[in-house]
Amino acid sequence: MPEVTENVRPPNVPAVAAVAAVGAAVRAGVESVVVGAGRSLRLTLAALLAGGHVLLEDVPGLGKTLLASSLAQTLGLDFRRLQCTPDLLPADITGSSLFDPTTREFVFRPGPIFTGLLLADEINRTPPKTQSALLEAMQERQVTVEGTTMRLTRPFHVLATANPVEYEGTYPLPEAQLDRFLLRLDVGYPTAEQETEVLRRRLARRQEETTLPAVVGAEEFTAMQAGVETVDVDSDVLRYCVELASATRTHPAVEVGASPRGALALVLVARALAVLDGRTFVLPEDVKECAVAALAHRITLRPETWTTGVTGVEVVAELLTSVPGPATGRQGTRRS
Repeated sequence: MPEVTENVRPPNVPAVAAVAAVGAAVRAGVESVVVGAGRSLRLTLAALLAGGHVLLEDVPGLGKTLLASSLAQTLGLDFRRLQCTPDLLPADITGSSLFDPTTREFVFRPGPIFTGLLLADEINRTPPKTQSALLEAMQERQVTVEGTTMRLTRPFHVLATANPVEYEGTYPLPEAQLDRFLLRLDVGYPTAEQETEVLRRRLARRQEETTLPAVVGAEEFTAMQAGVETVDVDSDVLRYCVELASATRTHPAVEVGASPRGALALVLVARALAVLDGRTFVLPEDVKECAVAALAHRITLRPETWTTGVTGVEVVAELLTSVPGPATGRQGTRRS
């Protein structure tokens, strides 16, 4: 019996090579305005191809909003920005029914969640009741307003930003909502050369706003996501994903480890990374590349670890060295 049967590509689903070419064009377009975001851009694009949502957690001023808007432009997706504030209400996200005096009827006014790519800026500044309004939408791709359930457009993705440094006036994301994010990423400070290039580009375009041409449209991007579903994953790679997720539950510094959703996140993102590299199969290196971003936010550390400064990122990085990876006979080439 074969370990995993090879998926047959349905009609109207682009080949992996075509998806990889479009992915390279999208990255090139975004990198023309966003400097130094190579790793976070690659993983964010992989998460979107896998159908997931991304939490960008870093200090202000590193281009998180620019990254999100640039991705939306190059992918041809409708883009809405939601500025999260302490007084934001759930109806401000989902929409509400308003009375129209001309027709003497209540008319539903959709909120910003009815879009292709929603940027929830500073999501940890809005209270948990409002944060929970995103839960149903992120998992079920639908919202319920006044007892009526409405489907969201496809594709639908949430890119949320959060400032991990400030604590006053913020509300930590509950574990249930953190688990809805396929990846949690940090952008990181640019190098001196990259920061100089940021200044050069801003002076050269003589304006703050940037406009990028669409590489694909929403329908084409949905077809690209279907192409990711045709990628093979051998049983030894599946087992490796399960072992990594299971190891987070037995680590001495961890109180609550990653759920099976964490192992699934590894598989989904690893497939998308393989597609971006033009491969129809997943290598263990694909899993290792996304492991920290897929698992670190899904584990809860023991309270006493604050004295040692251990973080979830360090725990997952340690597990990548201690959990043996599978040997694979397939060879693939990694694109930069």
